[in-house]
Amino acid sequence: MTDNNKNLDPNATPGESTLHPAPLAYLNPEFLNSPDGRILRILSEYAEPLSRFRREKIQDTVVFFGSARFSGTDEAQRKLSILEKPQAAGQNTDNLQGQLKLANAHVHMARYYEEARQLARMLTEWTLTLPGKRARFVVTSGGGPGIMEAANRGARDAGGKTIGLNIRLPFEQFPNPYITPELNFEFHYFFMRKYWFAYLSKALVVFPGGFGTLDELFEILTLAQTQKLAKKIIVIVYGKAYWKKVLDLDALVDSGAISPEDLELFSYADTPEEAFQALKAGLTKYHLPPQARPAIEEGPEIAKTLP
Repeated sequence: MTDNNKNLDPNATPGESTLHPAPLAYLNPEFLNSPDGRILRILSEYAEPLSRFRREKIQDTVVFFGSARFSGTDEAQRKLSILEKPQAAGQNTDNLQGQLKLANAHVHMARYYEEARQLARMLTEWTLTLPGKRARFVVTSGGGPGIMEAANRGARDAGGKTIGLNIRLPFEQFPNPYITPELNFEFHYFFMRKYWFAYLSKALVVFPGGFGTLDELFEILTLAQTQKLAKKIIVIVYGKAYWKKVLDLDALVDSGAISPEDLELFSYADTPEEAFQALKAGLTKYHLPPQARPAIEEGPEIAKTLP
């Protein structure tokens, strides 16, 4: 039986039927977390980051993508050394061989962590010399470990601001410790996270990675190919040997699935110095015109969509 008195005000005069005030809609967690509240959750993941970008005077970004599984050289070597110790020999042979194979692969791939860190540092050192009151070409990552951590770490090494756009997953992806605290974001919706990756970015650097890296790479290339954003996005694909082994884009040209000109939407780089020079040249050419007017608005330079 329903208790019709549970919402009555206990301080009301006997006989009165005054109710407690209902919760404000925007403070009602039951509503906010319901399907009916989804539109507010989506809008929040637009409005709250925009507010912080404005407050921190972020104008635009350079986004680093790459595997979350690659660590630095010291950490990768440490894990391999543990598996090579005599006490590890007591493990199941097949299991140990599989772990050793993976650990050796991670030692080989650790160079990309180190080079992503170096490139992010070089880029940030340069951007800190640019005039203006707003932060330009701020190094941004997905906020997690691996190449993402390396990018944020390199930017912090240089003393610059650095952004982490994290995603909440069932198996927690915790933000790495090198993100600027005021620019540490947590998203529920993948598409809102992707929106902020694409909308502020003037360049993308794609280090070796897996499904997530491929997803982001092809999304940005599709936006550039279809000219959905009225800006030039410089795309650097880092590690030519890795990507040539993973992707045969020439086969897409040969089959007529893409145009030969589509391969000009990106360029390869194999060293931090080569990638930095390509970024600096492209960002200067397309986004630092010599007689640029000083920006007077406080917000980020949001990319326009072509009509």
